[in-house]
Amino acid sequence: MTRLIAAAAVLIFAVIATAGVLAQTRHHREREPREVERPPPAVAVDKRDSIVTAPPAFAGKPYWLVLAQCGGIYFKLNVLYTDIAVHARVTKPDPKLNAEYTKKLNEAIKIATVFFNGAEHFLMNDRGIERVDAVLIYDPQSRAAGDRLKTVDAALSAAKACPALYQACQSSHPKSCNEPLPPVS
Repeated sequence: MTRLIAAAAVLIFAVIATAGVLAQTRHHREREPREVERPPPAVAVDKRDSIVTAPPAFAGKPYWLVLAQCGGIYFKLNVLYTDIAVHARVTKPDPKLNAEYTKKLNEAIKIATVFFNGAEHFLMNDRGIERVDAVLIYDPQSRAAGDRLKTVDAALSAAKACPALYQACQSSHPKSCNEPLPPVS
């Protein structure tokens, strides 16, 4: 009985939070009628940064940057899946679709967290900075990577190379990429 009440509370909280995000998004769109594609902020590359040597899609870039970008992509997937799940709960009730996308959004946020933690570890270890400062450095890059993606298909396509990147990171930098990557479905 307690689990049922807890699950209901989490579901209600998720619906309320999503409704708030959707309201803010709608309000933002109403104020800014024309959406302008903004380039990602300039990357502050430091000579102390560990550089990716493989996979080829990310070679030559700092690990913290590509991990943050992958985290931003998975976070965007979470947002897109949340939108579908809320629609399946509220607008056109479909419990099966809701369950499927709720599972996918939870997986996406777990994966995003692993990538964000890796980006933090690289910045903290390579540059010797605090966690808060690391977040301030990688956050704009992760947001820009996610904001460019408008559909689930685009986000899934952008995320294809990310698991290989994380495996390469675990092989070459096990202290920074020390969390297991949840299965990607």
